[in-house]
Amino acid sequence: MNHSGWLRVIAIIFPYFILVGLFQFAGAVIAEVPFSNPEFQESTTQHLIIITFSFLGTLLLIWLFMKFVDKEPFIEVGLQIKNKGKDIVIGTILGLTIMFLAYLGLSLSNEIVFDKLNFNFSELFYTTLLFVLVAVLEEVLFRGYILKNLMLSFNKYLALTISAALFALMHGANPNISWFSLLGLFLAGMALGASYIYTKNLWYPIAFHFSWNLFQSLFGFNVSGQDIYSIIEFTIPVTNKINGGEFGFEGSIFSLVTEMSLVFLVMYYYQVQKKKQPITNENI
Repeated sequence: MNHSGWLRVIAIIFPYFILVGLFQFAGAVIAEVPFSNPEFQESTTQHLIIITFSFLGTLLLIWLFMKFVDKEPFIEVGLQIKNKGKDIVIGTILGLTIMFLAYLGLSLSNEIVFDKLNFNFSELFYTTLLFVLVAVLEEVLFRGYILKNLMLSFNKYLALTISAALFALMHGANPNISWFSLLGLFLAGMALGASYIYTKNLWYPIAFHFSWNLFQSLFGFNVSGQDIYSIIEFTIPVTNKINGGEFGFEGSIFSLVTEMSLVFLVMYYYQVQKKKQPITNENI
C-alpha cells in the first residue's frame, strides 16, 4: 500500500477548516452578516460573497498542497479541458433533465403544489455564479484532491466510498439534515466521483454538480437543505421521504434511486469502454 495518498488527505483536513474558515469569516464580515442573529437568512448576494471567499481559500490551499506536498502542477487535479466540451454538455443536460423530471413527477402526483413564478434576472445571475463556484470548489477538493490521493493508497472503489463519505459529512451541519438525507449526500458523492475514478478528469462532475444544484434550486427545491432563489415556487402539502421535505429533492427516495442508478450506469459505461481499449496504466 502507498501510504502517501491517505496521509495527504488527513494532512489537508485541519488546514482546510482553519484557512477556509478564516476566508469564510472574512466573507461574512464583508457581506455584513449579523453574527449575533443565528436565525438570519442570508440573501443570494451575501451567500455568493461568502462562497467566493470559500472558493478562493479552498483553491489556495489545494494549490499549496499540490505545489509543496504532491509536487505536481495544480491542473493535475483533473482540470485539463482539451476535448472535454462533450463532458460539460452531457453533465449539464443530465442535471437539467433529472430536475425537470423530478419536478414533473412530484407535481403530477400532488407531492408538491405549484404556487407562482418568480423571475428576477439579477437573482438568476447571482445564483448561477454561486453554483458554478460551489461545483468547482467541491469537485476540486473532494474528487480532484481527496479522491485522487485516496486512489494512490486504496483500490478505486474503496477510495470512491471514502471520498463520498467525507463529502456527505462536510454537509452534515446543513439545515434540515437527517440520516436519510445524509445517505442521499453520500450517494451523490458516489455519483459525482464515479466517472473520475476512470477518467481522472473533473469537467463532467463539475458540470453535473453545477447543473444538479442550479436546476434543483430554480425548480423550487431547497438545495441540500438551503433555501436559495427559485423561478418556480411551490408548497409541500405533507413533508415526507417522497418529496424530500425541507431538505429538498436530495432528501427524497427518488433522489437516492437516481443517484444509485447513475453510479452503476457510469461504472458500466466505463467498464465497457475499457474493454474496447488497449490495456494501459490508466485503465488499470
